[in-house]
Amino acid sequence: MMKAAMKLTDRHIVLTGATSGIGREIATMLAPANRLTMVGRRHPPVLEPTAAGPHRFIEADLADPEAVRIAAVVLAADGTPVDGLINCAAVQFTPRLVDPDFDPSGVAREVAINFVGPVLLIAGLLEAMERADAPFILNVNSGLGLVPKARSAVYCASKAALDSFSRSLRGQLADTQIQVMQAFLPVVDTPMTEGRGGDKMSAASAARAILRGIEREVADNDIGKVSLLRMLRRLSPRLAARVMQGHGQ
Repeated sequence: MMKAAMKLTDRHIVLTGATSGIGREIATMLAPANRLTMVGRRHPPVLEPTAAGPHRFIEADLADPEAVRIAAVVLAADGTPVDGLINCAAVQFTPRLVDPDFDPSGVAREVAINFVGPVLLIAGLLEAMERADAPFILNVNSGLGLVPKARSAVYCASKAALDSFSRSLRGQLADTQIQVMQAFLPVVDTPMTEGRGGDKMSAASAARAILRGIEREVADNDIGKVSLLRMLRRLSPRLAARVMQGHGQ
């Protein structure tokens, strides 16, 4: 007998990155049938309320580890179970370290938002997730976490760290109900990739693919061209590296 798909309805889901791009699309798609708690620096757009009441926003600079820790404490303080956590917020700074406009101060921010923040949110919400029925963690990752490109070295490294952490966390939580999933994205048409050429997936298409992966409980959801990249890396790691090192996106 096939296992029933996970239902994304009547759930309390915590989401980062809801103000724009993929995160905003995910929030819009989940809002009518779920109760959302959105965490971030800017207030997200008004969403359709659910029957369970209005959605919630907790203000926190995701680049500030202490602010993220406090947000998790505030979120879990009322004892409400957390059914799902979707870590979608990310930043990508494109200058190379050898470029004259490289700003070293951006390194800590990039790593904090892309990696440290998700780790701290997960750690702070585990107890609330253990009280839920069939809870899940979904870390939004990138094909660049599998094979890095020449530009955005810090971004690539932060996404590789998120992949390693997610796979380790699966082992740590193997004896719990909490599922740890990832979605590996290709280049998506968002404010992060504005001004870059190439064939981009729409933010709405990426969001739908992410949510389908959660419903199907796909541990590592390779979206779009990422499946080809993973295959190339498996067949010829050297060729995959050469292709991506020459990739300007």
